[in-house]
Amino acid sequence: MSSDKEQRQNDPAAHEHMLDAEKHIQRNPHPDFKRVESSRPPWTNHTQFAFTQTAHPSWSPGDGANDAGASLRHAHVDIDPYAPGRPAVHNYKLLISAIVPRPIGFLSTRSGDGSSTNLAPFSYTNMVNHDPPIFTIGFAGGYGAAKDSLRNLLETRECVINIISEHMIEAANACAVNAPYGVSEWALTGLTPAECKDVKCSRVRESVFAVEGKLVETKEFESRATPGKKTGVLAIVEGVRFWCREDAVNEERNIIDPAVSLAVLLYSILIHDPPFPYAFSL
Repeated sequence: MSSDKEQRQNDPAAHEHMLDAEKHIQRNPHPDFKRVESSRPPWTNHTQFAFTQTAHPSWSPGDGANDAGASLRHAHVDIDPYAPGRPAVHNYKLLISAIVPRPIGFLSTRSGDGSSTNLAPFSYTNMVNHDPPIFTIGFAGGYGAAKDSLRNLLETRECVINIISEHMIEAANACAVNAPYGVSEWALTGLTPAECKDVKCSRVRESVFAVEGKLVETKEFESRATPGKKTGVLAIVEGVRFWCREDAVNEERNIIDPAVSLAVLLYSILIHDPPFPYAFSL
């Protein structure tokens, strides 16, 4: 329904722009991912979560790093993000490789008139407060070039932040495509929409944890390298209802099983090499 061919036919300009951007960024190191994947051992569920001691359990105040000074034997280089001739994409690649692990927010939204829905993964997602529960989501581009998720969020001021687990990684990656506005990714993923209580958009029933959210405010950012160019939008969202899979949460409803939550949060950074060239959205 939103294949590469259909994207090219429905919106050729946007499709070519996306391909040019990806070629420049070189985010995907494996053009033929299936060939690379076939050379790897099969997936295994044998890895188990376990608690261990810290690297230096006898550490005491003043001991410093636990590497016996090894890190001090290396020099550092300073990097000016606005150095002449430094492309902004270099900052992007540096930051996504340095700020790890990062949770992936699987954002579901619905258009203002209710005629279309959207589902997309965002790597610029995090929580910043608990009372009230506040989350941040970063979108690439400005208001004038808003993609489906941001456009829907601005129209309805509602969303659901679904947290991705290992059992839905392929489906989540499939959403990172340049589908035309109004084309829903739900059918492409095969995931199950479930009703919410306080927002009109659906949550992903397969998610171990999901947050119904209401938009608090947004802020648009302008490029330092190219004045006048809008490069991003920060959305601040308040969580108004949580959904937890009953086998993953304790009786007090205040702790998620760490074996589940770590698998949820770390999969995309530490375990998996995304099988789609455009994962994840920004």
